[in-house]
Amino acid sequence: MLKSTFNILLILIIVSCTNQETNNRNVDFDFNRIKERGKLIALTGYNAYSYFIYKGQPMGYEYELVNKLSEFLNVKLEIKIVKNIDKMFEMLYKGEGDLIAFNLTITKSRAKQVSFTTHHLTTRQVLVQRKPKNWRNMMLHVIEKKLIRSTVDLIGKTIVVRNASAYLERLAHLSEEIGGNIKVIEADPELTTDDLIEMVANGEIDYTIADKNVARLNQAYYSNIDFKTDISLDQRVGWAVRKNAVQLRDTINYWLGKLKKKVDYYAIYNRYFKNRNAFRVRRSSLFFASTSGKISKYDELLKKYSKKINWDWRLIASLIYQESQFNPNAKSWAGAVGLMQLMPSTIKQYKVNNPLDPVQNIKAGIRHLNWLDRFWKKNIKNKFERAKFVLASYNVGLGHILDARRLAIKFKADSTKWYNNVEKYLLKKSQKKFYNDPVVKYGYCRGIETSNYVKQIFNRYSHYKQFVIKDSIKTPPADSLAIPRKNNSKG
Repeated sequence: MLKSTFNILLILIIVSCTNQETNNRNVDFDFNRIKERGKLIALTGYNAYSYFIYKGQPMGYEYELVNKLSEFLNVKLEIKIVKNIDKMFEMLYKGEGDLIAFNLTITKSRAKQVSFTTHHLTTRQVLVQRKPKNWRNMMLHVIEKKLIRSTVDLIGKTIVVRNASAYLERLAHLSEEIGGNIKVIEADPELTTDDLIEMVANGEIDYTIADKNVARLNQAYYSNIDFKTDISLDQRVGWAVRKNAVQLRDTINYWLGKLKKKVDYYAIYNRYFKNRNAFRVRRSSLFFASTSGKISKYDELLKKYSKKINWDWRLIASLIYQESQFNPNAKSWAGAVGLMQLMPSTIKQYKVNNPLDPVQNIKAGIRHLNWLDRFWKKNIKNKFERAKFVLASYNVGLGHILDARRLAIKFKADSTKWYNNVEKYLLKKSQKKFYNDPVVKYGYCRGIETSNYVKQIFNRYSHYKQFVIKDSIKTPPADSLAIPRKNNSKG
């Protein structure tokens, strides 16, 4: 579970040596090339505040901010979950990501390897320790006597910290400052700071280090931990780009400067770092995908019935979230009802007795998807491309998509491709020139809604694939199996 003990002096030597020849390792891929590609690739980790799936919806502080950034840059966003910090830096150097959008402490040693953006928050590193047994029945001054309050008292203690984190460097300096050895163990790369805090709460280890805002959140869930002992002064937290990505760094800094003047920026921070009750609720939820491996309470039904169409059940889950946010009683102004928002004609076609019943609704919705899939299979051979046509037809009706395809054929676009081809002519069906064209049989269509519908479903699906295992909905994702789970100790 844990790596071998680090000699405290060796940590300092390693940190100072890791910065050599960094620029030589960096690929040359700056802002202009990102714009040409049309996509920003952000590297981040998963936890209950940066990036996670909760009740089917991608959420998180870093997730919301980097989404706003991609909108500002007018490019698509791809997020890659990376298990450990060293790997994030390695992938950044190689060009497998453009930006590390994660909770990185800005240090001198890191600043020799990467360029940091303007910091977006400040915090302190704190000692996370466990309160004594029966602490609820003790007087406060008795509890205080049993806790470490002076950093000098860390001499001879063993502290387990996250792999490749800034905590290693800070503890090395602290050991020098207090004139005594602190036994530092670098945790397995699979373990996050949240994992280590849980291990402290459960009695598996005695101490770890965390950023104060993170420790404060976790204390709402594990009430038997204490985080009041600072081991650093205020430190800046920011994102990182390659040293040679000067345009990207400057563009992000410009955007961040504008964003910090808006209420939205502070609302996002408060939502994830100040609202401790919301953190506790989602951390305990069966539908916090990072730990439960579940998207919704209907996952097992989706796995069962998705076999009828041979689709990934997570794609259908994304469709259902788009339609009803997993509310089986949802009803639309147009008369669509239930999880998959079945229209009255669909209810009649598939002889649904009770469209509000999740089983009946899902079975009928998937039967309709299957019918559309068989229809499009004649012309769209690629399974994944065909799924876009199926979803578009499910949303706006088959007739409008057939019109768009006829227009694509007429104007020499690729009628077997959705994005920028058939989709393009669906969007044009809101223009008189096109909806009056002789090949159009179903008239005007506000295609922007369907275009966004398909994009949003596939975008959400890409998030689901990172957090939820396809073939085993009862097993947590591999990234969360690093710690042996015990009964949570919440005091």
